[in-house]
Amino acid sequence: MIKGTFFCVDAHTCGNPVRLVTSGHPDLQGRNMSEKRQDFLEHHDWIRQALMFEPRGHDMMSGAFLYPPCSDNADAAVLFIETSGCLPMCGHGTIGTVTAAIESGLLQPREPGKLTLDVPAGQIRIDYQQTGARVDWVRIYNVPAYLAHRDAILAVPGLGELRVDVAYGGNYYVIVDPQENFPGLRHWSAAEILRWSPIVRQIAREQLSCVHPDDATVQGVSHVLWTGDTITPGSDGANAVFYGDKAIDRSPCGTGTSARLAQLHARGRLQVGEQYTHESIIGSQFIGRIESVTRVGEFDAICPSIQGWARITGHNSITVDDSDPYALGFQVI
Repeated sequence: MIKGTFFCVDAHTCGNPVRLVTSGHPDLQGRNMSEKRQDFLEHHDWIRQALMFEPRGHDMMSGAFLYPPCSDNADAAVLFIETSGCLPMCGHGTIGTVTAAIESGLLQPREPGKLTLDVPAGQIRIDYQQTGARVDWVRIYNVPAYLAHRDAILAVPGLGELRVDVAYGGNYYVIVDPQENFPGLRHWSAAEILRWSPIVRQIAREQLSCVHPDDATVQGVSHVLWTGDTITPGSDGANAVFYGDKAIDRSPCGTGTSARLAQLHARGRLQVGEQYTHESIIGSQFIGRIESVTRVGEFDAICPSIQGWARITGHNSITVDDSDPYALGFQVI
């Protein structure tokens, strides 16, 4: 018995994959995308597993569904899926989704060059530039970002103590700057990042409470952001973001950049109106900017924007068959 066939537009945002699923959308219950996210996770998570994990996906795979808007002022809604789960917000996923949807004629904005999107983390605004059929770049005006924990000490067995910050930019990030037991991003191999990140994340989850003041379903550290020296001219800082079980973001990471901006602002190193060009592990760049300041619960926060680009890489028809012993995918850890 065929469980489902899903048509997809595959793309990448500055190197990291985005799979825009254009058919097979489950009917989700809820008044907003946060509630619909919970419904998806409870009743339809097999779709995410089948499309994101091997053999149809891989450890870095990320994707999205477009839905009708939940709000009267929005153009559409987005549900994010990836190997780690169903994220409240995904920056590189938004850039790739908007690019693929506009170029494929799947999204018709009310005002050309501008969009308002409902996402599980709230509502975001989009600017984009289009030349002919191609979307040149997408700028996200993200949900407010803030520093949740400052100078926390994590004792990591086999590595030693790490002094870290935890910031929210749509997801919660442990941010590790160079220090005695971490010489910096360019002095560690990808294998070392993959080795230590799950351990650091687990210790942070156990010791540091992270619950969004406006939505208790958004909680817990999900990503680890390691910083270091840059390799691309014009970059102000570099990062490698760990997510899922063994994935390193090939893009500079949109919610990670938002979290980084919030950290730098809280530490007095970046002011409102200032731009910060953030570099990925492969040298690709996002342009971040602090647009304004605000409050999130008891926290001082910023309103960040993130600009990047994406390219469509192909079109895909994926069949999920119950007779396949690997219908729901697998991981090799």
